[in-house]
Amino acid sequence: MEVLDLRTYRDLQYVRNTEALMKGLDSRLRVAAESQKSLNAKSFQELKDKMTELLPLLPVLDQYKADTRLIVHLKEEVRNLSGSLLAIQEEMGAYDYEELQQRVLMLEARLHACMQKLGCGKLTGVSNPITIRASGSRFGSWMTDTMTPSADSRVWYMDGYYKGRRVLEFRTLNDFVTGQNFVQHLLPHPWAGTGHVVFNGSLYYNKYQSNVAVKYHFRSRSVLVQRSLAGAGYNNTFPYSWGGFSDIDFMVDESGLWAVYTTNQNAGNIVVSRVDPQTLEVLRSWDTGYPKRSAGESFIICGTLYVTNSHLAGAKIYFAYYTNTSSYEYTDIPFHNQYSHISMLDYNPRERVLYTWNNGHQVIYNVTLFHVIKTSGEL
Repeated sequence: MEVLDLRTYRDLQYVRNTEALMKGLDSRLRVAAESQKSLNAKSFQELKDKMTELLPLLPVLDQYKADTRLIVHLKEEVRNLSGSLLAIQEEMGAYDYEELQQRVLMLEARLHACMQKLGCGKLTGVSNPITIRASGSRFGSWMTDTMTPSADSRVWYMDGYYKGRRVLEFRTLNDFVTGQNFVQHLLPHPWAGTGHVVFNGSLYYNKYQSNVAVKYHFRSRSVLVQRSLAGAGYNNTFPYSWGGFSDIDFMVDESGLWAVYTTNQNAGNIVVSRVDPQTLEVLRSWDTGYPKRSAGESFIICGTLYVTNSHLAGAKIYFAYYTNTSSYEYTDIPFHNQYSHISMLDYNPRERVLYTWNNGHQVIYNVTLFHVIKTSGEL
């Protein structure tokens, strides 16, 4: 609009300056029309020169026409915008705040349902590692909450694999990277291994020198419940190949909380159990048939347990167990173990990435899933 205004002012001045010239030319043409004799060669040349001076006026007039069309278009746009704003105002006026909030919640629920339909699938690839930070000892665990809204970006950090009680809570991922803005939680019971997970504001972990699962609530800074996993090995009886008291590994996927461990009854093969997050009661278990001591690490995506064949360089995702069909297959999915010693590997369904502690480095991997879209039911 400013450019249009400047150009219009400039062109108007030009028209005013040529007004006298146009009047003079009009007078000369009238005289010539009355008496052709008076239009001698000299007069004709003068008229021709005057016409030449007026020629620049033609593009100015053309520009005026274009500006007129632009102004009409702008007026129409403003009219349409005003109508849209009026419609929005009328619609907003039809609902009070609580009704609008309910509509937003319903839309969020539908969006979540859509994400659930698209979120599950079969793992087909893992990206190159992305190093977030290098800190702590060779072994440890770090994570974000697997269930809270995306606005909650807190990071939890647990250095070491046994007898630890100190959990650092960072406000954001950037704070974690810089090592600033954190609070400390001192657990009432020490942990064993690195198979911890944060789910809906609580930390689930294995109590040191026992097969007891502990649910620690961060906000109240208290243990809400603890329960023994019947028959589960502990104290380095059935760890992953790297050891480290990694007998019991808690995980979360799109459907909820899981525990991965083994028992004497299962001859050291990996057992996958669905766990009630409120009571820590085992709801159902599956015997995968895969020896846990031969596994580097494991994680669950959409009810499928994926197992790496080593914790060292050259590892790959070698085995998949499908709880929905109680079946398994051997896989060959490349997995770049950049720092050559993985002691923690977990999937976060909210962010759809793998969190890893790799030889004192905190690393994430993006995953590629072959999506199976559910069509039954409504959103």
